[in-house]
Amino acid sequence: MTAQSPILNYRQTGTGEHIVLIHGLFGSLENLNMVAKPLSNSYCVTSVDVRNHGDSFHAGAMEYPVLAQDIINLLDHLNINSCLLLGHSMGGKIAIQVALQQPERIKKLLVADIAPVNYPPHHLDIIKGLQAIDLSKIKKRKDADEQLAPYVDNIGVRQFLLRNLALKSSGEFVFKCSLIDISLCYPQIMKANELTANTAPYNGPTLFIKGGNSDYIVPENRETIVKLLPSSKIKIIQGAGHWLHAEKTLAFNKIVLGFIKN
Repeated sequence: MTAQSPILNYRQTGTGEHIVLIHGLFGSLENLNMVAKPLSNSYCVTSVDVRNHGDSFHAGAMEYPVLAQDIINLLDHLNINSCLLLGHSMGGKIAIQVALQQPERIKKLLVADIAPVNYPPHHLDIIKGLQAIDLSKIKKRKDADEQLAPYVDNIGVRQFLLRNLALKSSGEFVFKCSLIDISLCYPQIMKANELTANTAPYNGPTLFIKGGNSDYIVPENRETIVKLLPSSKIKIIQGAGHWLHAEKTLAFNKIVLGFIKN
């Protein structure tokens, strides 16, 4: 890491063995609070804001090797030589990439509802809707919700997306995430994790946690998963969708703790 490398915004709680939590697209470190809080009773939990998200820096590249290097730079900054990684959605792909690039550093890997494969673009309406919001006309969050509704019909998804709005001391609303960078880099975010001349499969213990109602992980992904992560297993939380950690928090945390302690 060079002196000029920017460091991701993070929050660290608890003491003990290190666990790093990485959120998904349009999220922030707050998204995994329901996981971080119980883990911090027994472990040192570091929750991060991925670049272009939350309070982290904005930059115009989001290839997975680059996003993984951001995490590695943070581990260097915090003198974390060994840790467990847990990532949800895009954060899961980042966690996989870190394990591929520095396998000796990752004791165990947990990947929540994502596979290391190419995905078709399915956030285009969300991006279009967020970019269409006229911040100058927003006096309260409900105003933003009304502008976003024609593009995103699910109120829960809108509420999640609008957590990116921050109120300045001047009374104006701004987006904390960088919509411009995320939009331009979106094709990179949809890409698969891949082995290169400088990486090898991660042979450490790996657990995929899938929402039973989600189609982010399908049987056709198994070949790619095994190629990159030969020691991987999968657990399914029935009745949960893509936001499994929020929808079935107790079940999710029980699986996570069981895997860590086993």
